[in-house]
Amino acid sequence: MQGLMMDYQLTLLPMLERARRLYPKKEIVTKAGPSLERSNYGELADRVGRLANALARLGVKRGDRVATFAWNNLRHHELYFAAPCMGAVLHPINLRLPGDQIVYIVNHAEDQVLFVDPTLLPAVEKLAPHLKTVKAYVVMGDQLPQTTLTPVYSYEELLRAEQPDYAWPALGENDAAAMCYTSGTTGNPKGVVYSHRAIYLHSMGLAMADSFGLVERDVFMPVVPMFHVLAWGTPFVCTMLGAKVVYPGPHLQPRDLAELIQAERITVTAGVPTLWLGLLALLEKERYDISSLRGMIVGGAAAPRSMIEAYQQKFNVPVIHAWGMTEMTPLGTISRLKSYQTSLPEEQQFAFRAKQGTPNMGVELRGVDETGREVPWDGKTIGEMQVRGPWIAREYYRDERSPLSFTADGWFRTGDVITVDSEGFIQIVDRTKDLVKSGGEWISTQEIENAIMGHPKVAEAAVIAVAHPKWQERPLACVVPKPDYKDSLTKQELYDYLRPRFDKMYLPDDILFIEAVPKTSVGKFDKKVLRAQYKDYALPTG
Repeated sequence: MQGLMMDYQLTLLPMLERARRLYPKKEIVTKAGPSLERSNYGELADRVGRLANALARLGVKRGDRVATFAWNNLRHHELYFAAPCMGAVLHPINLRLPGDQIVYIVNHAEDQVLFVDPTLLPAVEKLAPHLKTVKAYVVMGDQLPQTTLTPVYSYEELLRAEQPDYAWPALGENDAAAMCYTSGTTGNPKGVVYSHRAIYLHSMGLAMADSFGLVERDVFMPVVPMFHVLAWGTPFVCTMLGAKVVYPGPHLQPRDLAELIQAERITVTAGVPTLWLGLLALLEKERYDISSLRGMIVGGAAAPRSMIEAYQQKFNVPVIHAWGMTEMTPLGTISRLKSYQTSLPEEQQFAFRAKQGTPNMGVELRGVDETGREVPWDGKTIGEMQVRGPWIAREYYRDERSPLSFTADGWFRTGDVITVDSEGFIQIVDRTKDLVKSGGEWISTQEIENAIMGHPKVAEAAVIAVAHPKWQERPLACVVPKPDYKDSLTKQELYDYLRPRFDKMYLPDDILFIEAVPKTSVGKFDKKVLRAQYKDYALPTG
């Protein structure tokens, strides 16, 4: 038909070009030790061109994988654009994974060049003899330190030797731009490849007002690691919008984050609940000005309702609950109240905000029961969550396990168990592997955990299934008291707190006090460690 617009390819280069032309003065800040390093989008575009030329000189070709082993910083941001825009595939590696999993990931992806932060050199040096495809290493610092890696280059020396102009190729929107691997909780990690189109559409989704709602005037601090599903896609959307970015580097302690929020007047930040629980504990004891915050996005694990309430009531900071997965680029749902829900009593508002929310624009979602039928939107009936959409994977990269997770008609089986209420808000009641099967009844460990963490003396709580001779399984609660209550918090106090909230069968059969809940490589509670530790635990009788 005449008059139709020409086919426009949704690739990452226009994002970078837009930032260069419209927002060259907007800052990109990195916390480097005690000082802050400041750059801007004008300098970013110049350096990305130099970096693309350097990659080409190192032999990187279209389709090659370029790996990063790095913290959140400016150089990492530069790689987010240089590699994909020249036709290569960016591959951030989770630096907190065990060494054998990192070796598997690098070899399975066939990474050609590996960029590494200077502070992480010792870890890469140990693994280098086992990395079969890596042809060059680049140290992301000002100078080249002593290292056993070879051949090895200095990041800044490479850039100084190149020109900023690069002959960017005409890429297709379905070309691969980046890839990430799951954390490998069962078996080897699984690779997920993201196209330019998926990242572009996902970025537009993040910018929508009812999603992350980021705008040019924001000062955004991504605390979620850049190796964790591309920092949830936030470096891309910030570049697209020209928003100022503040990278914390490896400085993720509560005091570091509080100081950055106060000094740089952060407006929006994002990370997993464990980070914000730590910050909350600091803010309750020491005074920092966090009044600039208009949103704290929490994902990666369920945010306790008590935390959402505390930030809102004590500091007037809205905690915005989100959910997603590596296979989803990653955003799936966002918990924002509908217009008419803002007139509900505060108690009901918090009940909705504590859920994972409604599907983001572009995401289709359903709960499916054991017979394959979609569950009703009654807020009670549980089913496995399945999703599909333009930025959701259809298969894993070179992995025969794909049919177990992807249906023939294009839905991704998440492994999360949910309910959907009449407003379309989903609540993740558990992972399929974390549910407790007690006497034929499913018990959600997550609901019990969130309730326990609502107790003012509790810092963390994780609930696991323990074998029971009569009921098959029963819940065991592992609780970390806040430091001031380490010696005074009792089981009886917690049971008294829980009894009005749960029927008897849902109460834990026992409560253990522990030093800390084990964490995964991205800061989630690692319950498989607890299950292994307490697999033979004898629950009290009577």
